[in-house]
Amino acid sequence: MFDLADSTIWWVLAGLAVACELFVGMFYLLMLAVGLAAGALAAHLGLDFVGQLLAAAVIGSGTVTLCYLVRRKLALTRQQANRNVNLDIGERVQVESWNTDGTASVRYRGAQWTAVPAPGTLQALGTHRVKDLDGNTLVIEKA
Repeated sequence: MFDLADSTIWWVLAGLAVACELFVGMFYLLMLAVGLAAGALAAHLGLDFVGQLLAAAVIGSGTVTLCYLVRRKLALTRQQANRNVNLDIGERVQVESWNTDGTASVRYRGAQWTAVPAPGTLQALGTHRVKDLDGNTLVIEKA
């Protein structure tokens, strides 16, 4: 009845994945659509069905994995430096002197804490703001 090329089937599947993503709002479906498009391109290159399937599977799963890892890293970074999660962020400390190893000993919440300058911040004396917490070490920047 209809003689559809392999690439047409792959493109239709990729379009359906994009349409489903629009309804569901799941970004990973777009990554799977990229994999399905890779299957279509493999069909255009003349690869057999196994090659097309391999291209779709490798590219699709690779983009999903990459997206997952990037989102996970961003979520952990945002959570750690989020004032709503970590109440120490934004608090002020007084730096009286810097040690030779690049740290400072500051009084914070009634105890002595080790503080380090945030990346790109110069060691200066005076009032600093807590930018992040790295274990038991305050990461500070000049206020």
